[in-house]
Amino acid sequence: MNAELYQQIIAHGAAVDLSSRAKFRLTGTDRIRYLNGQVTNDVRRAKTDETLYACVTDVKGRIAGDVFVHAYHDALLLDAEPELHEPLAMRLERYIVADDVELTDMTEEWHLWHVWGDAGTLARIESAPYAEDRPHHLLHSTRYGSPGLDLWLPGFLADPIFDGLSVLTDADLETWRILQKVPRWPHELNTETFPPEAGLEARAMDFAKGCYIGQEVLSRIKTTGKMPREMIAFETELTVNAGDELWTEKAVGKVTSVAKHPASDLTVGLAMVRQGAAPEGLHLGGSSGPLLRQC
Repeated sequence: MNAELYQQIIAHGAAVDLSSRAKFRLTGTDRIRYLNGQVTNDVRRAKTDETLYACVTDVKGRIAGDVFVHAYHDALLLDAEPELHEPLAMRLERYIVADDVELTDMTEEWHLWHVWGDAGTLARIESAPYAEDRPHHLLHSTRYGSPGLDLWLPGFLADPIFDGLSVLTDADLETWRILQKVPRWPHELNTETFPPEAGLEARAMDFAKGCYIGQEVLSRIKTTGKMPREMIAFETELTVNAGDELWTEKAVGKVTSVAKHPASDLTVGLAMVRQGAAPEGLHLGGSSGPLLRQC
């Protein structure tokens, strides 16, 4: 991402093609109760015009995947990272026993776009005619740190045109995500991470919804406030790579995502570090002084 594109995004917003994401449909009379037992958020609050963000966790409370959920007619639709296509399908199928639930892979049947911008931009997108004789879903969704819209379109339709908005490449989107401090699978979110470690407690968790897989461990973290690690955002003049160790007197964490800030040219990034490790005291393994600043 260059400085000009960065300023365009700040001023006007942007559009991204997320059609490669895995997409699933859950049908059956038990679909809400079933999915509510699999994810960290309350699926009973799923709407037809807004996404609900949640994590799928294992029995130890660690993340097995993250999903956006919305209701559509007599079904629940989910989308997740492309890398989760097979493992998430296997995980969800595994717990369908006596439930009246059917999981269907919809990945190739729907295109998915996300758009964000100011109120005027979003209003224009909402009022645009998207093949009015064809089914589509338009959902309010905050995927990348700003209010936006998800647009689901049948896969056989041509890609939409968003006048006045830049369409980001995968690399540009990754830079924007890091600047917005949004954790992503498998960098910050993975099978070693508890949702609260990635700052997802307010966004993706409901502690009053009842039982789900991993709920006991996560409730204990909520009660005690103690967890092994936490996500931080940093900036530095140095060259830093994902996977680099971060130290105080000893190793306390690792860098998980990095990018160049398009305006300042500083290295910015996200890291998972031991809870309570002061960001201003962190340095790269092998160096001798604080080199990172929290941002």
